Amino acid sequence: MPTFAVLHPIPEAALGLLEREGEVRVGSGTGPLPAAELEQLVTGADAILTLPTDPVDGALVEAAGPSLRVVANVAVGYDNIAVADLAARGVTVTNTPSVLTAATADLALALILMVTRRLGEGERLIRSGTDWAVSLDFMLGRSLQGRVLGVVGMGQIGRAMAARARGLGMRIVYFNRSRASAEVEAQLDATRLQLGELLATADVVTLHCPLTAETRHLIDAAALARMKPSAYLVNTSRGPVVDEAALAAALDAGTIAGAALDVYEHEPKVHPDLLGLDNVVLVPHLGSATVETREEMASLAARNAIEVAAGRPPLTPVGGPPARI
Repeated sequence: MPTFAVLHPIPEAALGLLEREGEVRVGSGTGPLPAAELEQLVTGADAILTLPTDPVDGALVEAAGPSLRVVANVAVGYDNIAVADLAARGVTVTNTPSVLTAATADLALALILMVTRRLGEGERLIRSGTDWAVSLDFMLGRSLQGRVLGVVGMGQIGRAMAARARGLGMRIVYFNRSRASAEVEAQLDATRLQLGELLATADVVTLHCPLTAETRHLIDAAALARMKPSAYLVNTSRGPVVDEAALAAALDAGTIAGAALDVYEHEPKVHPDLLGLDNVVLVPHLGSATVETREEMASLAARNAIEVAAGRPPLTPVGGPPARI
């Protein structure tokens, strides 16, 4: 009977899948686990279920011991896992692609609407008790109709975001290492550009790329300087893709009009210079945060762990380092 180490609590449906197959150990909370508790959880485990906040490397594999067969990450990204190191030790790594595509694209769209229509500012105004009255120049935002959306990373989430933006009447340009299929380009009426050209062209830049050495600080001071002063930046990918200090300076100086962030460079901390700015929307990593999506993610991770622990192929294996954009 296999042993499943679940580093943090997961939905009951996913937990039930594991409990029917073997022994289940569940961590005590959502934050980083104390070293002693982590070791107790993973020692002798056949499978470990992790979140993107859990660093997974050779040391964790050593602590688990020779029984470990699989690390199932409850996320589509896996920059928290030393994939090559685990593969060399015979440990399979899996992730949860596809099941969070719609939820993350929905949130990206919500953030675009929030920042361009100044909805965060409006809510803060109401909650503060400040007097207000409607006038023709009161809290004017920007229309999206006819504007250009620049999608950085044209994977599943990037394509889903582009489809939603098309429904708002936006024109799509994208940057990706490889060109999207002719069918996708035709469906989205999308044009591939180099990153610098995209930054200079787009009215809204939305980030949907994995975190790699290549994409860390992809959006830095130089990249922000290429954007239009009227443009907006949205990040629902990984925090370190954006240099937060450079972004705060650009927002304060009016280099760009605004930004909306769901992820942060040093989560859960947010750069203090961002906190006092009205032209940035800040939400706490809610991209996949719907009941349905989180249940599907956890259940897929559980099924991956069950399959590999039983000696069968994983459902959604990670084959190597994250693909470059």
